[in-house]
Amino acid sequence: MADEKHIQSVGVLGCGLMGSGIAQVCAQAGYRTLVREVDQAAIDAGIGRIAQFLENGVTRKKLTAEMRDATMGRLTGTTSVEGFADCDLVIEAIVENVEAKRVAFSEVEPVVGSETLFCSNTSSLCITELAAATHRPDKFAGLHFFSPVPIMNLVEVIRGLTTTDETHRRVFDFAGSLGKRPVTAPDRPGFIVNRLLIPYLLSAVRAYESGCGTLEDMDTAMTLGCGHPMGPFTLLDFVGLDTAYYVANIMFEEFREAAYAPPPLLKRMVLAGRLGRKSGHGFYTY
Repeated sequence: MADEKHIQSVGVLGCGLMGSGIAQVCAQAGYRTLVREVDQAAIDAGIGRIAQFLENGVTRKKLTAEMRDATMGRLTGTTSVEGFADCDLVIEAIVENVEAKRVAFSEVEPVVGSETLFCSNTSSLCITELAAATHRPDKFAGLHFFSPVPIMNLVEVIRGLTTTDETHRRVFDFAGSLGKRPVTAPDRPGFIVNRLLIPYLLSAVRAYESGCGTLEDMDTAMTLGCGHPMGPFTLLDFVGLDTAYYVANIMFEEFREAAYAPPPLLKRMVLAGRLGRKSGHGFYTY
């Protein structure tokens, strides 16, 4: 049984952009970290991303070579679940799909101890629903990091209907131990950040459709006029228009409020494959 008050080993399901970032900050914080992917190529890509980020940190004198080596020494990649037997906490960071997440947890659950905590990095799905698909709904919580994980300080800790006070406290304290600032969020679509952010971004698209201004002028107005680090269209391209569209649809399905309804332009851009930076073309061309 894992020590109730002391998490030592962390497992991460998924080594993509979010998963590798989560694995990195866990290893940097001193935790033995095991990260799983579907094949060795995905593991190599994720671990390579971490190694490059740390190397850049050494170059910029943000961390020492010793810190880099110690972090990489705590990090292990795998394509199987057997190694998760020793994990005190498992964080899922795979594709934003309920069934895929259920399968991921069902594969690892028979291997881990009865006291191991489960967390999902979902940005929009119901924590209570995911927890109910496991045999430990009382030890399940949301742990929503923001991209890029090593840089962004906020983590939303989401309490499902079945999350106990003890589980919430342990997950909240764990997030703080990573050097992050945790906040408690409700188990409602969008949690806190997206609940406030998505309506703002959708409103910006509607305003653009109605002729409020050019993309450049509207972005400049929000950066210089409101002090935002980037304007809504630059942010949409960074987040991914498909991601924003997906989250907006989930929120609209839940709340049935016009503020969460995706504008026609956003839908058409997603259908056209103009997804933002990752596709080379969104509201801007890259």
